[in-house]
Amino acid sequence: MLSEPLRPARMAGRDVVRVGAAGLRTRPTRALLSALGIAIGIAAMVAVVGISSSSREQLNRQLAALGTNLLTVSPGRTISGDDAKLPAEAESMVARIGPVTAVSATGAVDNTKVYRSDRIPTVETNALTVLAARVSLPETVGAIVRAGTWLNGLTGRYPAAVLGAEAAVRLGIGRPSPQTVILVGGAQFTVIGVLDHVPLARELDTAVLIGWDVAADRFGFDGRATTVYTRSRDSQVEAVRAVLAATANPQSPGDVAVSKPSDYLVAQRAADATLNGLLLGLGAVALLVGGVGVANTMVISVLERRAEIGLRRSLGATRGQVRLQFLAESLLLSALGGLGGVLLGIAVTAGYAAYQSWPAVVPAWASAGALAATVLIGGVAGLYPAIRAARLSPTEALAALG
Repeated sequence: MLSEPLRPARMAGRDVVRVGAAGLRTRPTRALLSALGIAIGIAAMVAVVGISSSSREQLNRQLAALGTNLLTVSPGRTISGDDAKLPAEAESMVARIGPVTAVSATGAVDNTKVYRSDRIPTVETNALTVLAARVSLPETVGAIVRAGTWLNGLTGRYPAAVLGAEAAVRLGIGRPSPQTVILVGGAQFTVIGVLDHVPLARELDTAVLIGWDVAADRFGFDGRATTVYTRSRDSQVEAVRAVLAATANPQSPGDVAVSKPSDYLVAQRAADATLNGLLLGLGAVALLVGGVGVANTMVISVLERRAEIGLRRSLGATRGQVRLQFLAESLLLSALGGLGGVLLGIAVTAGYAAYQSWPAVVPAWASAGALAATVLIGGVAGLYPAIRAARLSPTEALAALG
């Protein structure tokens, strides 16, 4: 008589255990798919931010190559209308300006003609200028030596010359050799290098560049720079320009001509502002979508696992323990999905940047912010399902077994 009522109870118990075990077996797959969905959303966000940042970095480099932070100082006119001169100390004084990162100079060697040989008629000067040049000139103005080599501390003391791109064409010189000689001011100079075109300093294209020391020794060059080239930090270009004249010639700042910052700098800042707003907007939308995904996953999980919740409650689990379980699962799911998404987004960014020959840039705030925000949103999104799961009574949950 007593064995008959117990049989359905034992069967029900086995059914509960069997259903609970099935839920436990399917949970890893469901969690994996949920984490994968979160990872894809976060990867999309990181990739969009990374690709946009890489594109912006490429744009900034192109704009920087066009001279956004290059300023030039040259003598202007005096009050009487005569040509002014820069002090001999102009370079060293400009170099003391804090935001200035590089300084170089050229000096015009007046009344000096250049010929390919002594057989050329004196009237055929090819309109070439002779400039004394500092050794640091190529790095400052972005000049590239197309053939041969640039002046150094040794060759700058001897009759050696480097030709600008157009000067080399006019003199009929392609690649220099030890036998390539030109006449500079009636003296023989060996051509040791040829520059490529210099977009930021077009005056160098038609110049014959010689060392500062040999210009003073051979042609009486007074050592005063006629053009001082400066590079400064992008954020301080206007501030540097404001003090350049007074720094280069403290006694007569009105006699100094200072170039204006390039219009490319304005374009660069406008592009930065636009892209920053775009990145923040895309990041916010991606995080919102990720949070909705976490919340949806956890709500469905509660509905599907009512039998498991009822089993745990019937075995003595408190509401707090059930709530903590679901909240912990939500946080872990978000963290794993966020971490995987960040790594996947970085990989996608690096691959696309390499394909486009761009510098790969993934801002630290995007990676760290995506991970932290995913965990935070996951916790908030999992809070309601956790509370809902904790409120289920054992009888109501086990009734889901049917």
